[in-house]
Amino acid sequence: MADGNKLILIDGNSIAYRAFFALPLLSTADGKYTNAVYGFTMMLLRLLEDEKPTHILVAFDAGKENFRHEQYAEYKGTRDKTPGELSEQFPLIRDVLNAFGIRYVEQPGYEADDIIGTLTKKAEEEGYDCLVVSGDKDLLQLVSDHVQAMLTRKGITEVERFGIREIHEKYGLTPAQIIDLKGLMGDTSDNIPGIPGVGEKTALKLLHQFGSVENVLDRVDEVSGKKLQERIREHREQALLSKQLATIHRDVPLDLAIDSFAYQGFDTASVKDIFQKLAFKSLLDRLPEEEHEKEEPIHQDFDIRFVDESELESVIASFPPTVGVYLDLEGNYHQGILHGVMVGSDSCAWYIETPDGKIPSPLQSVFLENKYKKVMYDIKAAAYVLRKQGLEMDRNVFDVLLVTYLLNPSEGTPDLIDLLNRELKWGLLPLAKEEKRSQMPSREERVQWMGKVAIALSKVESSLSKELADKELDTLYHELELPLSYVLAEMEFVGIRVDVDRLREMGEEFKQSVERLTKEIYEMAGTEFNINSPKQLGEILFDKMGLPVQKKTKTGYSTSADVLEKLAPFAPIVQKILDYRQLVKLESTYVEGLLKVVRPETCRVHTSFNQALTATGRLSSTDPNLQNIPIRMEEGRRLRQVFIPTKPDWKIVSADYSQIELRILAHISQDENMRDAFIHDLDIHTRTAADVFEVTLDKVTAEMRRAAKAVNFGIVYGISDYGLSQNLNITRKQAAEFIENYFSKFPGVKRFMTEIVEQARKNGYVTTLLNRRRYLPDINSRNFNLRSFAERTAMNTPIQGTAADIIKKAMVDIHREIIERGLTTRMLLQVHDELIFEVPPEELAEVIELVRKRMEEAVELSVPLKVDIHAGNNWYEAK
Repeated sequence: MADGNKLILIDGNSIAYRAFFALPLLSTADGKYTNAVYGFTMMLLRLLEDEKPTHILVAFDAGKENFRHEQYAEYKGTRDKTPGELSEQFPLIRDVLNAFGIRYVEQPGYEADDIIGTLTKKAEEEGYDCLVVSGDKDLLQLVSDHVQAMLTRKGITEVERFGIREIHEKYGLTPAQIIDLKGLMGDTSDNIPGIPGVGEKTALKLLHQFGSVENVLDRVDEVSGKKLQERIREHREQALLSKQLATIHRDVPLDLAIDSFAYQGFDTASVKDIFQKLAFKSLLDRLPEEEHEKEEPIHQDFDIRFVDESELESVIASFPPTVGVYLDLEGNYHQGILHGVMVGSDSCAWYIETPDGKIPSPLQSVFLENKYKKVMYDIKAAAYVLRKQGLEMDRNVFDVLLVTYLLNPSEGTPDLIDLLNRELKWGLLPLAKEEKRSQMPSREERVQWMGKVAIALSKVESSLSKELADKELDTLYHELELPLSYVLAEMEFVGIRVDVDRLREMGEEFKQSVERLTKEIYEMAGTEFNINSPKQLGEILFDKMGLPVQKKTKTGYSTSADVLEKLAPFAPIVQKILDYRQLVKLESTYVEGLLKVVRPETCRVHTSFNQALTATGRLSSTDPNLQNIPIRMEEGRRLRQVFIPTKPDWKIVSADYSQIELRILAHISQDENMRDAFIHDLDIHTRTAADVFEVTLDKVTAEMRRAAKAVNFGIVYGISDYGLSQNLNITRKQAAEFIENYFSKFPGVKRFMTEIVEQARKNGYVTTLLNRRRYLPDINSRNFNLRSFAERTAMNTPIQGTAADIIKKAMVDIHREIIERGLTTRMLLQVHDELIFEVPPEELAEVIELVRKRMEEAVELSVPLKVDIHAGNNWYEAK
């Protein structure tokens, strides 16, 4: 006997399906869909925390065909094909389980239900208590004195627990009779036919009277209602077959010992690593703190010391040509305090204090003259710190952050300590943060740690430089990414001026609009209610107004944005609610959010540009995120009114690439129809609609153009029939036909997609026009889902990545020419495919010509690059 042991068996496919359809499509920075993984992981964490199992296993279906198809060929025949967005997540779910140290199993010819049924039988025999977790009511047949079932309801957030008593209270049945219930009523999701016209209510009534399918069939004359009697007689064999199909097979040939599922808890570091890769930031907070062992010294002969002011010049004179440099900053580089500079090489490191945060004059020469190559992590931050002191850092630098990012962009921003350890095989540990230690490290301990980092930085330069050259990425680094760091540092330092009074006025306007919308919504609903309550809103929309239900949640009905957008055509109140939510978000997130980060002494905000984050090479911004201001509503667009030039008579200039990704696709694919549209300056979406719908340009309707636009942009991101059906609210079959027709009209695009995947299979990576690489380790995987995602990434990366490269090159070229011409104009922001400048009136014509020329000639394509440029008194007017 195994008293006190608790085994949890999870129906992996069922929980994943529930999570996928319950949650909106989420994705990582490199485009991997994760909503099913996220929902599955939330459920898993909850089970581990609440149930504290001693043993746990996840069962998966092994494939489409199993023994039930031999009994009934149409079994599950009516199910839609699993969306690619879901199927590609199953390998990620397995990665999560591996990180948790949880076993999973599948058995060819059987379903997860059968594996679970077999293991509950075996576990009971060995004295275990079992909990079965699924979204499928079929598994209630397994419930016994030692087996309970937990079924998800309304997605994955609400569950219902069943023992023998709960099944009887809800259905008036025993667990074994659940099979009879399915035999009579069938199951549309599994295409089990049952008896036509017999639903759950009738089936329960029959079972309460007769006890089983067989008794119903044998005593059909006692059934009330002639029509029902006729249906039962006519479908006798079908009812018996349905019961057989619904019966879980409990003798699957599994060579598995229950002891092999023993669970001792998870390794926090492993789980943290997978959560970071999947961008599960909210779940990271639920993990316990990692316990690090005390750091062992890397070498005993490091000479790390403080430098006195009297010996500063002689120490600097002894520096070798290549040094590692680490800035001792308290706080972020925008507003933090510089306490000192650590310079290291070989086995020596020198700590030089910076009184009042200022770099001593002798040390400035290290940063301002090309004599020393400075190996650092994040040159942009260093350039910003020096810029605050009126100093401009020279270009003889080596940024391990940028280099490591270019070598493997899919890893995102590389951690300094991780990359040093990886390159040198050292055992450096991060310097613990104050809030995570009972005792702060002493000044001496901090200096020793910084010394090791500076020495390590000096040592990694040669190997990273060689790898950069071997992979033909050195030109991209030296001519694009490194000079861009200096441009971004200057943009961050300058910031952009905010009209604080107008921002506050706008906040009041938004509040008034919210009040107006609230009254209108109340009038349309015929009652007052809490619009912010999904439960109350659901009751109004679905119970009172009778709108078609889309999704369910634990509180009742889903009222998420995607649900409301589908309902908007049915009732005007829905659009009012969407507008209400957008205005509330604008007021709280953007008005209040911007007011918090505006520097009172300058009325400016200084965003941080992330240069080493996205797998495609795109820039992003944070604190504040100025790339994410919602512009679907006029009120959101009007928020741009608060961004103004430094001086009243200056102008804001916006320069925006027109459909750059589609132009790149036309160039790379050399599709004649697509190239022709751009060469003749036609509206690409109208032209696409005309081709696909086979009408003349003047016959293209707004709806046709909208559909064509969805496909044009969707093709760039490897859209599937499922994704397009969601975007256009059409069936998957219609979406598939649309995509097929699109490729027939643009055969060059189809050819490019085929060839780029073949190239990726051969090389293991794809490149942009400027030779940025993205590695695709799963491109030749035997796993269909992993391979499919890699193929989609291979198609998309050359387009998105080239667009990123082009605007980066334009930024570098424009910044250089502004300086060469001695202009006062300043580049302020980069937002997707748009650049924002502030320009004095006397430079306006010259700058518009300069910007247009540099942006349109950044690279040479076989179709023209086109830039829309506008000037105004604020960002809104410039659009």
